Amino acid sequence: MNKTRRLSSSAGERPAGDRSVARSALTYVVIDFEALTPAGRPAVPIEVAALALVSNGDELVESWRFQALIKPPAGVPVTAFDVRQTGITAAMLADAAGPGPVMAALDAMLTAPPYRLIAHHASTEANLIAHQREHCPTLAAISLLDTVRLARLAYPELNSHALDEVLQHLRIPRPVDRHRAMPDVEVTALVLRRILAENSRTRRWPTLRHLDAAAGVAPKRLPVVVGAQEELF
Repeated sequence: MNKTRRLSSSAGERPAGDRSVARSALTYVVIDFEALTPAGRPAVPIEVAALALVSNGDELVESWRFQALIKPPAGVPVTAFDVRQTGITAAMLADAAGPGPVMAALDAMLTAPPYRLIAHHASTEANLIAHQREHCPTLAAISLLDTVRLARLAYPELNSHALDEVLQHLRIPRPVDRHRAMPDVEVTALVLRRILAENSRTRRWPTLRHLDAAAGVAPKRLPVVVGAQEELF
């Protein structure tokens, strides 16, 4: 079954338990944000995409996908550099929903644990999610797997394991709209599939425990400011 969820611009993971479960029991949720980086404050997400993959025999197949633009808070401009990087303009974000409803809608998709979030440079996504944890508590509690770390182990001969270099090595076409969230999610999913498939014969990472040890990133825990309202952006 392939469900698509797109938010118009106008059950998460169980406690850790037995981490020796087979990889086939997982739902992998590949996730990517595009963000603004205003000086002196945390990165501000302006787009999110997620693609869920489940095991179907020897391959991972799509279960659902989600994507949405996110309106930034007042006072955080979309700069010319941001537009060159992502192609997302201020006009495109003018009628988008804010981070609260977007992240809550994504959180509501997580109803079939256990999960692992997948991202290239997963610490970046972990930090963005942590700043939104009020709106997405299920998502914010899920551990991540970093495809950069997996690529370093799978392809140690590469000088760089940035996404473009890994795509070139695997002969995966670079999307025309690279640095938009869903295209980046789609190619990261292809990288994950290739790495896991190539290493399945040797059973290099046969269980969740092995994957976590190789490439795991814990959910980001931000300090709670007592007696003051925490600023999410």
